[in-house]
Amino acid sequence: MNQKVVSGLRNVAIVGPYLSGKTTLLESLLFVTGTISRKGSVKEGNTVGDSSTEARDRQMSVEVSAASTEYGDIRFTFLDCPGSVEFAQETYNALIGAGAAVVVCEPDPARVLTLAPLFKFLDDWQIPHLVFINKMDRVCTDEVRCTTNFIEVLNALKSVSSRPIVPHQYPIGQGDQVVGFIDLVSEQAYHYHPGAPADPVPMPESLKEQEQAARTQMLEELANFDDHLLEELLEEINPSQEEIIQDLKMELGADLIVPVFIGVAEQDYGVRPLLEALLREAPAPETTAERRGIILHATEPLAQVLKTYYTPQGGKMSLVRVWQGQLTDGMVLNGVRAGGLYRMMGQQTQGLQTAGAGEVVALARMEGIKTGDTLTTSGQASSELPKAEQLKPVFALAIAPEKRNDEVKLTGALSKLLEEDPALAWEQHGDTHEIILWGQGEIHLKVALDRLRRKYNLPMVTHLPHVPYKETIRKPVSSVHGRYKHQSGGHGQFGDVYLDIKPVSRGEGFNFSETIVGGAVPRQYIPGVETGVREFLEHGPLGFPVVDIAVTLTNGSYHTVDSSEQAFKQAARLAMQEGMAKCEPTLLEPISSVEICAPNEFTSKMMQLISGRRGQILGYEPISDWKGWDKVSAYLPQAEMQDLIVELRSLTMGVGFFHWQFDHLQEVPEPLAKRVLGNGNGNGKNNH
Repeated sequence: MNQKVVSGLRNVAIVGPYLSGKTTLLESLLFVTGTISRKGSVKEGNTVGDSSTEARDRQMSVEVSAASTEYGDIRFTFLDCPGSVEFAQETYNALIGAGAAVVVCEPDPARVLTLAPLFKFLDDWQIPHLVFINKMDRVCTDEVRCTTNFIEVLNALKSVSSRPIVPHQYPIGQGDQVVGFIDLVSEQAYHYHPGAPADPVPMPESLKEQEQAARTQMLEELANFDDHLLEELLEEINPSQEEIIQDLKMELGADLIVPVFIGVAEQDYGVRPLLEALLREAPAPETTAERRGIILHATEPLAQVLKTYYTPQGGKMSLVRVWQGQLTDGMVLNGVRAGGLYRMMGQQTQGLQTAGAGEVVALARMEGIKTGDTLTTSGQASSELPKAEQLKPVFALAIAPEKRNDEVKLTGALSKLLEEDPALAWEQHGDTHEIILWGQGEIHLKVALDRLRRKYNLPMVTHLPHVPYKETIRKPVSSVHGRYKHQSGGHGQFGDVYLDIKPVSRGEGFNFSETIVGGAVPRQYIPGVETGVREFLEHGPLGFPVVDIAVTLTNGSYHTVDSSEQAFKQAARLAMQEGMAKCEPTLLEPISSVEICAPNEFTSKMMQLISGRRGQILGYEPISDWKGWDKVSAYLPQAEMQDLIVELRSLTMGVGFFHWQFDHLQEVPEPLAKRVLGNGNGNGKNNH
């Protein structure tokens, strides 16, 4: 890689929806700056980004890729982020360390809505960002369509951005192709030229009027933040290029505007102007640090982990943003000695001796260090740097090793898996005893399972998790008798009890009491009675744990020689077995409190989705800090939630999401209860 001296740094995240062309743009950026001599393609699986096996198998980004290049004496580190909503946590974690972001989108106004969550995150974190409308060659079926489509996309972008959308370029169509652009700052027209910078050409007469309208729009948006520019516009003075560029730099750096560029990354069209804009207008690392309140003159190193990898060659690698001070090879951070300092180029690494403030580099073998951690030499930063909010899991699979002998290795492998991907979670369910792997969707979990197999030689068998049904009773019974008598030589076993069993209010759980008088059951044997009752309730008559029940020991008898705590435990189990069958046992299912969020154009579909899954709609309201979005509140049976996220995303162009938590237990409708009990293994209708 080129080792010339650089005078500045820029850290830029490349973000946008799945299939918008982010990895292709990174490849083009590296090619036009001379860092790579030949471009790879996603289809051929030979790009710098998406270099993991899981990404290449699916031809999609599944984790952040870092790559550096030099352009105009500035070192750019690009973070190529996944576009699928199922890997959004990767993107958010990486964005925390970026100075700016390039939002890549296709020229399809209908699909711009998929940018809404991303724009919301960028604006909440005040991360400067610009838009690169990629694949412009696909919509320029004629000259008129080229410009009208551009305007439609601009208007769509305005509907999802809380910051003003400012066009920086205007497309030039010719026949059925996009052949160039007009720079709205300089008012110079350019024609794209394969393999080289665009050529300056005269302004097309047919576009002068549209160009003037677009330029006026740009200047008016900039003037909202610059009184001097506003005065010039009011006095009909044409501002200088230098003034406009200075305004763009200041207002982009402060996340006040969103400039828009166009191009075709696959052909390198528009990539050099994008680089020039990043060179001129993207904020330097010091500006980003100041915005985060980080003291620049402090000498102690301060860094933050953006991503954790487990690589076949180097083991654990922590991608970090250096916020202040300098990192050196072998430095001890948070009590852990770094086993190497590297600059990353996809999965390739280049060894370094030092890395200064503003750089994004990798530290090797930082055991115990997690994504999001703040790193210092003392191990005690004055305050932890803020990290991206942890996304709540919304999709689950029950997993088990194909080979039973591998069970002992699974916990360690899952721990490493969660270090690489904090959007995953796992648990061993207390009722069903299944190991459940949680994530953001079906593809997300399939990638995780592929990693378990490939990296840790742990192939899994999977199924949808069993629903943790419970059971309770509808009616009480009194004086249920249980007697246990066993004689086998020597001391025998004798226990004799009478129990009252009754239902209690939902949510009260289990209550045991006794009303023994006259020593009918000696005190030392009563704990055995309670143990017997509790053990029986773990698997009631329907085969599920019993809840919301009260059992009272009312009477009994004992033998001075043969009675024991164990005998009374068995007597209690016999009494419960006889009595529970008479109490009208009924099946209960867990009900979750759910909040489903999506643009308000999908509100009616959200309600239909809930109603179609036996849900109870509690109401809906606008989300205060999401313009044009609604939140629908509902109760939803857990059995109906297992593929809820799949259908919700399908209905809402991938942007809908939900939060949930267990709320209460509720009787299962009789037809469904028969199906559940007919399965005989605790599976609901949505289980395999």
